[in-house]
Amino acid sequence: MRRKGTAALAGLAILTLFAACRAPASTSATNAQPEASVQFPILMRAQEAAWNRGDLAAFMAIGYWQSPDLTFFSGGEVSRGYDEMLARYRRNYEGAGKERGTLAFTQLDVVPLADGVAMARGRWDLDYAAKKDVGGLFTLVLRRINGVWRIVHDHTSVDG
Repeated sequence: MRRKGTAALAGLAILTLFAACRAPASTSATNAQPEASVQFPILMRAQEAAWNRGDLAAFMAIGYWQSPDLTFFSGGEVSRGYDEMLARYRRNYEGAGKERGTLAFTQLDVVPLADGVAMARGRWDLDYAAKKDVGGLFTLVLRRINGVWRIVHDHTSVDG
């Protein structure tokens, strides 16, 4: 009897080892990647710094997916693609008579949705020197692309 139990345990150990060897290799690589709740707030602070020094190109490059499939919904308008979104920011915040303001992101909350996908939500505020301050809420869809969290969809609202 004892021999049957030992053989059964040995068989179970072999099956467990076989199953572990067949597990996807991405599992350990995924766990080694920074999680969105850790990495993304750091990216948001870097975006604030780029905006506040007047570097819209860096603001975009730091956080957004450089793809024609990037989407931005705001004020009843839809922008599709990285280049279109950068052009929209430049139209609205650069040039004669335009003030960019000082940007701050607050109330940031990152929620994992699936492996390599997360949602971030929070508040943005622009403080202006010469006009009324403005702010609102945002919801972002994030994807881990080449080990870095990127915004693939941005839905931003303005306080009423």
